[in-house]
Amino acid sequence: MSREPDGLAELLPQWHRLRDTGTGEQLRALLAVIAEQADLIREGVEQGYDDLFVETAAPWVLPYLGDLVGYRTLPGYERVRTDGLGGPGGEPLARLAEAVAPRHDVARTVADRRRKGTLHLLEEHAREVADWPARAVEFSRLVAHHQPVRLYGTGTAAADARRARRGRTADVRQGLELDLAGGPFGSVARSVDVRRAGSPRRRGGWTPAGTGLFVWRLKPYAVTRAPAYCVDRARSLYTFSILGNDSPLVTLPVPEPSATHIATVDNVPAFIGRRLLADRLADYYGPGKSFTVWRDGQGEPVPMADIVVADLSQWRYRPRRGQVAVDPVLGRIAFGSRSAPRQGVWVTYHYASAADTGGGEYPRERGTPPAARVYRVGPRRAHQKIMDAYEAWREDRRAGRCGPDGVIEITHSGAFQEQLDFELEPGDRLEVRAAEGCRPVVRLLDWYSNRPDALNIRAREEDCPPGAEPPRITLDGLLVTGRGLHVSGPVGAVVVRHCTLVPGWSLEPECSPHSPDEASLVLERTTACVRIEHSVLGTIEVVGDEVRHDPLPIHLHDSVLDATGHGRAALSAPDCAPAHAVLHARRATVIGEVHTHAVEIAENSVFTGRMRVARRGVGGLRYSYVPPGSRTPRRYRCVPDGPGEAGVRPVFASERYGTPAYARLADGCPPAIRRGADDGSEMGVFHDLYEPQREDSLRARLAEYTPAGTDAGIFPVT
Repeated sequence: MSREPDGLAELLPQWHRLRDTGTGEQLRALLAVIAEQADLIREGVEQGYDDLFVETAAPWVLPYLGDLVGYRTLPGYERVRTDGLGGPGGEPLARLAEAVAPRHDVARTVADRRRKGTLHLLEEHAREVADWPARAVEFSRLVAHHQPVRLYGTGTAAADARRARRGRTADVRQGLELDLAGGPFGSVARSVDVRRAGSPRRRGGWTPAGTGLFVWRLKPYAVTRAPAYCVDRARSLYTFSILGNDSPLVTLPVPEPSATHIATVDNVPAFIGRRLLADRLADYYGPGKSFTVWRDGQGEPVPMADIVVADLSQWRYRPRRGQVAVDPVLGRIAFGSRSAPRQGVWVTYHYASAADTGGGEYPRERGTPPAARVYRVGPRRAHQKIMDAYEAWREDRRAGRCGPDGVIEITHSGAFQEQLDFELEPGDRLEVRAAEGCRPVVRLLDWYSNRPDALNIRAREEDCPPGAEPPRITLDGLLVTGRGLHVSGPVGAVVVRHCTLVPGWSLEPECSPHSPDEASLVLERTTACVRIEHSVLGTIEVVGDEVRHDPLPIHLHDSVLDATGHGRAALSAPDCAPAHAVLHARRATVIGEVHTHAVEIAENSVFTGRMRVARRGVGGLRYSYVPPGSRTPRRYRCVPDGPGEAGVRPVFASERYGTPAYARLADGCPPAIRRGADDGSEMGVFHDLYEPQREDSLRARLAEYTPAGTDAGIFPVT
């Protein structure tokens, strides 16, 4: 048989096919239906054979294979239904299935039981089950106790040295050990804590029978050969972050040498301390390592001999001539007197973030239309400025040398300080994106003194006759600071994907917004359909014509809409009037109030400010948090509508953009929000991380594989 619809018909003699053609091809249609069903049976038989092996089995089969070897299904798998994996919710259910029943976890069940009770096995489970780098620590070795004098001299010298180091008091001459005390890499003993390490209410741990699994939930993200920000040109003061805010540096983890190796500070994305960097500068500074500093456009970085580690919290430390002071805790740089850089400073460093959101050098799913003309911008490219590439595309478009699809690709992580003004014509489809592995920054400055200088996207009414295809534009992978985005005219669609429109336009050193009342996206008398995906942006302001135009659809998916305050308007018209827009929010975190015409759908989302919806009979909210007193459409399983949820509100680890834990729900956030999504995950932008399921899965494995007689707990470091 053939998988083609006419496979069976082609096997018939030619005479039967000719006769069937003359009677309307009824036999051909019947054989096509039979061939389709035969293909389904064949695929089912092939999949049934694949389901016999854990490497190729379908996700729903994994618990059944694990049951043959005594594998216990992790909590949350009951939500994964066989009929749902191929339906409309198939992709989310497949991600959930992989989160709560990892394939390699089932495959290694027998082998792991042979290593039961070892610390490195617990670290492996943290990486494989929860995808968190971890370090396992036996607290019995860190509990202060009297040394057994009678055991000294009964063994080898190495054994006596290990006993002397176990549970010892602090040595004031060992500054690094004092700096690491109380953490996952500390070696200084402390008094006994009677609380259990695995207590779900209040974490304890330092007990003779306790085992702690320290986990790092934030990931390291690289910024490669990007310009530093000059805070004070007269004194040569810089920050690693181009936004001018303090950004703590993170180590670039190196793989562990063997499966039995216990993780060290080099194997996890830990924050770099000042004393640690001073003692081990060669391990963290240089090309291919955690951070590097270049000056004056030189090919070689600043020599390691010129780097000094200092506390630059108040910019009081002044390095000597020829020295470069680095503060890894704040992400600051200071040059010595009379040795200031004249042509700029460039840096490579790593920062911490929770997920692939807001743009960065992480891989993104993107495609290029086959007929699109690509214009690359960057060093050693045909165009050095974004507007140069745009003008080249406009010229080729008008001359007929290319079609309506144009792609402007930025090929390096530099900063572009130019006035961006995109005027689109009917049928235009323009995409401005970052190349793979790049994070370009667009700095919008004050070019004019009498009017705003935003990134303008507009189409003229007279250029778009009735029936013409409206233009569309896509921004992908950009970081826009200094001003916002302004859209006007009959634009068809505006897609903002993996971008950051800095809330409050720019940041102060402590990550507070520079202009908290300014909007990041202004939609002025436009017909654009706005779609925001995996992005961070500030206030959206809609200036619409409620008589001539329908409400604008605004789709907010896996993104943060930050008005820099719960009482400020995140979506509204001028003067906090209802925006002439219809909001579609899925897995979104909105910091601020929402004043809009209607909400078509809001699910698995968090709204920290009150919501005011003019048209309540349209749409609905499901599995979301809205503050009390909000005027919304109908709700389903929202918080705090349920019994016992009065006074429940979201608690964030940080609400300031630029901090590592930005927009993350805190560990102390009420379970109604942290586990309140439709699939048991958390509400908000980080829903797809499935952190509650990961934590439950890891706790289940700790209960099974911890050493006998010990109590294990999870200790989040980040």
